[in-house]
Amino acid sequence: MASQILLLGVIMITCTIAFASDSSPLQDFCVADFNGPVLVNGFTCKDPKLVQANDFFFSGLHLMGNTSNAMGAEGTLVTVAQLPGTVQVGFITSSPENRLITKVLEKGDVFVFPQGLVHFQRNVGNGNAIGIAGLSSENPGVNTVGNAVFGAKPDNPDDLLANAFQVDVSIMDQFQWKF
Repeated sequence: MASQILLLGVIMITCTIAFASDSSPLQDFCVADFNGPVLVNGFTCKDPKLVQANDFFFSGLHLMGNTSNAMGAEGTLVTVAQLPGTVQVGFITSSPENRLITKVLEKGDVFVFPQGLVHFQRNVGNGNAIGIAGLSSENPGVNTVGNAVFGAKPDNPDDLLANAFQVDVSIMDQFQWKF
């Protein structure tokens, strides 16, 4: 009887444990190759060396859709308010290429940053700019490069940083002081 209760307890504990996490991508990004010869549940990926900024870009959210139909909408596209300003965005691919992919966005443009890659956005226009971000993690964090490298507590060792950036150790003291 005791062994049956123990077995039932182990089964109940096993059934109540759940594991959840964000899936880890196998590569930095996968841009569909619509002209590729192989179809495997969709499309294969473009060679990452051939990917360009336009592969991550869409323009047209500022355009009015055709709403003269029974649904009163065109697909799932929503017309958004005018976004003043001009924003330059970009990201850097992984090593060994470390290629900068960048684009200047205007009103109604969309750009997708691959998860986990170093990226940036900056206002390069004359007016204010509005950006809308959607993140793909249930617990997204922000880890800015400057703060992570030069503002760590305790400080990253100067000699380690000097070696990584191939500069004199005294320069690392100047950078860490700013963060």
